Amino acid sequence: MVDLSVKRGKLILKNPIMTASGTFGYADEFEDFIDVSKLGAVVTKAISLKPRPGNSWNRVIEVTSGMINSIGLENVGVEKFIAEKLPVLREKNINFVMNLAGSGMDEYVELARICEANKIGAVELNVSCPNVKSGCLEFGTDARTLGELVKSVREVYNGCLIVKLTPNVTRIEDIGLAAQENGADAVSAINTLKGLGMKLSFKNGKFSREQVIGGFSGMAVKPVALGVVNRLKQVLEIPIIGLGGISSMQDVLEFFAVGAEAVQIGTANFTTPDISERIIDELAVFMEENGFETLDELKAVLRHFPPR
Repeated sequence: MVDLSVKRGKLILKNPIMTASGTFGYADEFEDFIDVSKLGAVVTKAISLKPRPGNSWNRVIEVTSGMINSIGLENVGVEKFIAEKLPVLREKNINFVMNLAGSGMDEYVELARICEANKIGAVELNVSCPNVKSGCLEFGTDARTLGELVKSVREVYNGCLIVKLTPNVTRIEDIGLAAQENGADAVSAINTLKGLGMKLSFKNGKFSREQVIGGFSGMAVKPVALGVVNRLKQVLEIPIIGLGGISSMQDVLEFFAVGAEAVQIGTANFTTPDISERIIDELAVFMEENGFETLDELKAVLRHFPPR
């Protein structure tokens, strides 16, 4: 048996494979496809204080090597999550991270306070969603504002505090440092890139078009994500959780090589719903066949060799 565990301060996972918020529902939706309890952790849909219906216009469009979404953080709200979703997660022994989305600092702090009261062990601050009119991205693009938010949340919440970063900034190093210096236990990077997806049709002498403006994700964003993780690793001491375009074990190894301690799988869940469990199994087999007893040993070897 090999040791796939991740233990970095308050970030403790049985294995490094997590699922990204917004791509895995509330976890039980995927039980027909995989044993969800095997995952390192499930990151829930973003949860707000009050229920959100999401955006009413076209919300998803497939593009080359990815997709654009403008869901708008549709969710059941924290009260219903605590009453209906949390008991299921605990009953089925599913390790989870609760993704929090606020329209203002007070809302984030109140959500964190509720998480502390309900002994929720890990949260991920969504400060990077580009698909809502207020909150989220406005916190994640300014280092000072983000620092104040993280500090305020840290004052009321003692569990593992992860901050999900946006690539839609000039110097993500400054954003990551603001999170670290104000009490974050880890950062996750990256959330979606801003983009526009379009499909044009021409029929009977007239054009028509389908269009979605929102967050771009999928295989095409992996080079951007790898670059961001590599940059963050140069300045941060806290763990980095990498995500963006992961669809194979090879992708996971590449994120380890540039400094990620764990990864989240997002868009690939839609096309290959068992992808997360499959990668866990493939990683275990690879390590056993090649003499790696622990995940830390594998990461050390991956990071030892300089790029050519």
